[in-house]
Amino acid sequence: MILLVIDTQKGITDNRLFAFEKFRENVKTLLSAARENGVEVVYVRHDDGPGTGFSMGDDEFEIFEEFAPRERECIFDKTVNSALHSSTGLADYLSQKGERQIMVAGLQTDFCIDATIKSGFEQGYEIFVPEYANSTFDNDYMKKDVCYHYYNDFIWPQRYARQVTMEEAVARLGGSL
Repeated sequence: MILLVIDTQKGITDNRLFAFEKFRENVKTLLSAARENGVEVVYVRHDDGPGTGFSMGDDEFEIFEEFAPRERECIFDKTVNSALHSSTGLADYLSQKGERQIMVAGLQTDFCIDATIKSGFEQGYEIFVPEYANSTFDNDYMKKDVCYHYYNDFIWPQRYARQVTMEEAVARLGGSL
């Protein structure tokens, strides 16, 4: 199992997100449990390209300070929604390690989290999604709370991923709450 932390970058990790405080605490809990139990933490950052303000070298591109990677934790960069797209190299990395289980946390529920979960399912990974460990903003079609629940309670469970409580997530990472 790895803990995959997707797009928790400074430019979008703030109180505009659905249930931000719960999201922030849950991601920190997952990071702590993984690190304490020797579970690899892997980060992914989204790069919108030069001149966007959200690209390599821009402050907003960097990972949110409270979730900062430790030395030797891998960071993969992407320009597409799925962290497991062949262009990122992440799937090759996981294949070389023989890793088939991924616990997913991060941003945004309706973009990169959804794309990664569905791509991972198609590639045969067993995907775990802890409660309130992903979040998003309002969009033109859905409010952020509706969007979160639409994916977490309706689209992913029993189709693409296994929804787990924080207690189960921490236990799967080898710890206890």
